Parts: sequence; structure tokens; C-alpha cells
Amino acid sequence: MPKLVMPLLDNDAAFLSTAAAAAALAGVSIETLNSQCFCISLDKDALRKTLESTLGQPGLFELVQQRCPHLFAAHPVFIAPAHLDRMAQVVRAVEAVVALPAYREEVLAQSPAIARHDPGGVKGVFFGYDFHVTENNFGLIEINTNAGGAMLNAVLSRAQHACCPAIEQLLPPSARAETFESKIIAMFRQEWSQYGLDKPLRSIAIVDVSPEQQYLYPEFLLFQQLFQRHGLEAVIVDPSELSLRDGLLWHGRLTIDMVYNRLTDFSLEAVSNATLRQAYLERATLLTPHPQAHALYADKRNLALLCDAQQLKAWKVPQAIQDLLLSSIPHTEIVTAENAERLWRERRGLFFKPCAGFGSRAAYRGDKLTQRVWKEILAGDYVAQALILPGQRTLSAETTAPVLKFDVRNYAYAGEVLSVAARLYQGQTTNFRTLGGGFAPVYPGPKR
Repeated sequence: MPKLVMPLLDNDAAFLSTAAAAAALAGVSIETLNSQCFCISLDKDALRKTLESTLGQPGLFELVQQRCPHLFAAHPVFIAPAHLDRMAQVVRAVEAVVALPAYREEVLAQSPAIARHDPGGVKGVFFGYDFHVTENNFGLIEINTNAGGAMLNAVLSRAQHACCPAIEQLLPPSARAETFESKIIAMFRQEWSQYGLDKPLRSIAIVDVSPEQQYLYPEFLLFQQLFQRHGLEAVIVDPSELSLRDGLLWHGRLTIDMVYNRLTDFSLEAVSNATLRQAYLERATLLTPHPQAHALYADKRNLALLCDAQQLKAWKVPQAIQDLLLSSIPHTEIVTAENAERLWRERRGLFFKPCAGFGSRAAYRGDKLTQRVWKEILAGDYVAQALILPGQRTLSAETTAPVLKFDVRNYAYAGEVLSVAARLYQGQTTNFRTLGGGFAPVYPGPKR
């Protein structure tokens, strides 16, 4: 480690000029920053001010503290610029394959019937591409189509404190959060434009089951405020509160032009979602993200297709895209009776996930499997994915300080990465239950 960096990482480099500190930082690895740099931290006073004053939501800070005290991580995560670029390339590569008629035919043939309904040109907002990234490992572990946390991370970026000049240069400009929020509004307006109705977008319903009881309810409030600041009527509702009449979707006396869908019933099969399902099928409202998006992107079986060399070649995927996907997606296969014995033998190097899973539910590291859980996996619809270890972030310089794992989420729309964030945790999967863990800003480390 360059000699100027050790005092820097010990928060004792204020005397250095910015240029000298930056020169010292240039030789530091990403792993060193994630294990020894504690110079940027969450500023709770700034977080309170942002939630309650800047965003005009009194009481939201206390709600976060009570409802989800481990929502925001104590420190950021550093990622190499080359890895950030590669993640964006993978997002574009997946988008290119999903656009192929042969891929869509293959996937939709085995999807619920509602996935074959034409969504009217709507792409789907807030796809989440989740990666495990270290200096020597890289892997796209899953894709989600109603990825939560985007607005929370916009808030988080406003509440970071740096205590030395070298690290301060890594902080994004203060306008970055506002820029991201502008992109969010542009994304929703683009969805409306794609839908092709000859009238302005006036209203949005943020829909989830018992929304006030949801863990990320604070984010729903932030979205509501964002929409309202841009002249849109916005409500947060349970799907049972919606009604369908005169060819329109209603919440009370308010017609709902667009539904921002936060439901995890991806095919709208639950009885409680019947009205929303009918409204979607009858084009009584714009639904985003929609069932077809989930089928094409988020079903875990798709990862097995995207890392199948023979399949990609048969679809005539360009060689450069083939190479990128095959080197970036851990080998994934569907668990079947035919391969069960082999997968059990190889389980210590595998991670098992339900095909339609979300939020890390019922997902298991193979080395933690019991015979009971294995039987449940065989009875369900699961994929087995080669284990790619997550990155690690140390929380303080104390010898007893915990070392947390992290994954990296790329929030994307139509193949473009809008924002990148990390999630810090302990255990097998992300959980927002870890002291010092939660959403964390991602900063590009120095170019080497």
C-alpha cells in the first residue's frame, strides 16, 4: 500500500493536498478500500433533513427508524470502474437477446397465458440486474422486474459524509440525486408515450398488497412525493381498493392512468388482483412492470438459456454478445429428476433458487442444504446456479468489526443503467436485518 494511503485510510490525512491524496489513492485496490476505508459514512442528520425537509415528508425519518432500522448501510461500497462498465454491457447484452423473436417464443411458450398478452409497447420500469463482484470474480446472479430501493438510494446519496480530500473526490456531485430523479420521471413518461394514448399522463397508483404494512412502504411515500412534485396525482393503494367501470380503472373518484406495480403476484393470479388483471387485459390502465416483462426477464429459468452456448448459437446471437454472457452469467440449470443426483453431489459449489422466486425467499446455498430442504427443492421448480461469492465490506477498523457481504444492483430501463447501488448483509442472502447493513451507495474506485 502506498505510504500516503495508510494515514488516509485512518482518517488522518486532512493535511494532504487533494492532488497528493488523489495520487496516493490511485494505487489502492478496490479490496483495500472496501476493507480499510471508513472515511465516508452515513450522515444521519443529513438523512433526516433529506427525508423530512428536502422531500417534504414529515415523520418519514422516524418511520424508517421504527419500521426498517437496517435499511441504510453505515458505509458505501467501492467498485472498479471496469466492473461498472462490464455490468452495463451485460445489461445491454441481455436486452439484445430478449429482443430476439426466437428467444421470446421459447420463453413465452412455457409462461402463464397472461404473459403472452400484448402490454402495448410498455417496457417495464425498474429492472434490477443483481451482480456479485470482487476483484477476481464477476457474475450476474439474477434479474428482477420490480426491483425496490431506487428512490431510497436517491435519498441515501444525499446523506454521505467524507472526511478527507482524496475520498471526497469520489463522492458524486450534489446534483446526481436530482438527475436520477429526473430520469425516473422521464422513464414513467416514456412508458406512457409508448402506450400510445392521445392524452397526457395525469395519475399514477402505486399498488401493493396492504402497502402500509410493506417493509419498503417508506419508499412508496417517496415515490408519491416525487410524482406529486411533477404535477401527477399519486395514490398508494391495495389492489382491492381499485374498481373497473366505463372502460377505466378507478380509485374512488380518481381515474388511474398508470399503475406502478409493486406486487409480487407476477401473473396477477390472486383473487384480490382480479380487478387489476381485468384492467390490464382490457387496456383500462397502463401496468408497469407487467407479467410479460417478468416472464421474459425475471423467471430464473431464463438464466439457464442465457448461459447456454448451443442455444445462443442457434439463435444466431452475435459472437461478442455470446462471449460476454457466457463469461458473465454463472452456469445455471433447471433442477430435474434426471440431474438431481449429480446436483446433490455438487451442491457445495451451487446456489439453489425457485424459478419464480423474489426477495431471496426459499433460496439456499448448497453447502447449507439438509435432506428435508433438498426434498422440497426437488418437489418445486428450482434452478441450480454455480456459486459466485459476493464481495465483502468491513465496517470499521476495530479487529472485531464485522465483515459484511454485498451484491450490486443495477437499476435499468430499456437496457440503460440508471443507477447502481449495493446491499450489505450477513447470512446466505440479502435480508435488511443486519446491523450496519442495508442499501449502500456504490462509488467507482480509482482507475488503475
